[in-house]
Amino acid sequence: MARRRFSNLLALAVLSCLSEKPMHPYEISQTLRFRGKDQSIKLNYGALYSVVEALVKAGFVAPRETVREGRRPERTIYEITDAGLEECESWLSELVSTPTREYHSLEAALSMIAGLRPQVVVQLLNERLLNLRRELASVEESLRVSREQQIPELFLLEVHFRLAMLQAERDHVAALASSIKGGSLQGVQAWDRMHDLQEQGVSIEEIFTDPLKHLGEDGALLLPLLGGEPHDH
Repeated sequence: MARRRFSNLLALAVLSCLSEKPMHPYEISQTLRFRGKDQSIKLNYGALYSVVEALVKAGFVAPRETVREGRRPERTIYEITDAGLEECESWLSELVSTPTREYHSLEAALSMIAGLRPQVVVQLLNERLLNLRRELASVEESLRVSREQQIPELFLLEVHFRLAMLQAERDHVAALASSIKGGSLQGVQAWDRMHDLQEQGVSIEEIFTDPLKHLGEDGALLLPLLGGEPHDH
């Protein structure tokens, strides 16, 4: 497919709203919030105006009329163009069909987690676990209320996805904390030993220069990472 003109998903939300009927930006914002779409898409009223202007420049949206209600400031009502309808459908299709590489903050943190002691990481992961359970409870309660209100499941698909992602993260975090605490995670002993050596004044550079000397057999785990070979002794 052709490369997207926009990376901000708020633009897609605007196109989706305007595909229903012409609206002014404030109405778009209220519609998205009322439907709970601000839980899935970062919604900022100031950014919304910028997105609408960008969509106008791209030819996907056009001003339809300017109206005034009472003493309120004038508001411009926008409508979607034929090109905008095509873009909306194409963009949605691409998002549904094509997995994309998304950079998760926890994934980034785990890639650099050796900077903290294993025991500290266990404590932090357990803290995250508590927060995840609270968020899960909140999402589950939201689903319960929605079902009581007889909202069709079709309009709760993003909530179910959020629930599944939170459950998966909860299970992974719990298993990771357990494997670090129990010492079953390969390399955890070398990880802890590195922090002991640093407290004794040995630099990371020294450790990496000869990991076998400083970490013993566990040091061999670092060799593939460092691209080195065992030293002869």
